[in-house]
Amino acid sequence: MAKIYALSIKQPWATLLIAGLKTIEVRSWSTRIRGRILIHAAGIPDERPEGWKWITEALRPMSLCTKGIIGEAILHQCVSYRDETSFTRDSSLHLNDPTWFQERGLFGFVFRDAKSRPFMPFSGNVRFFTVEEPA
Repeated sequence: MAKIYALSIKQPWATLLIAGLKTIEVRSWSTRIRGRILIHAAGIPDERPEGWKWITEALRPMSLCTKGIIGEAILHQCVSYRDETSFTRDSSLHLNDPTWFQERGLFGFVFRDAKSRPFMPFSGNVRFFTVEEPA
């Protein structure tokens, strides 16, 4: 068994990341973690309409999955958003409204090569957590 990092993301954002419609996950904290990361769909979805408007009928089944691993992606960079201009510049990559910017700054976890995996029920956690994966 090998350990791999996972990151819990609320739906529909987790699905949008796996589908490649979103390539940056915004957080209030930075990370030095890089490499293959499992994407965990959190137990409580984000009910705001901003994310759900991107969900197509084809993505709907995945977007309804919660409390489990739904895919993986390569985390290859963490960018800093120190001002609203830089945050807004990447809005097509993180899909967040410019009003989400926080004066203390935000960080963008830049992902690539996202792909789905068969759903695996799993209790998530805040920040990164590890998952035992068969070798």
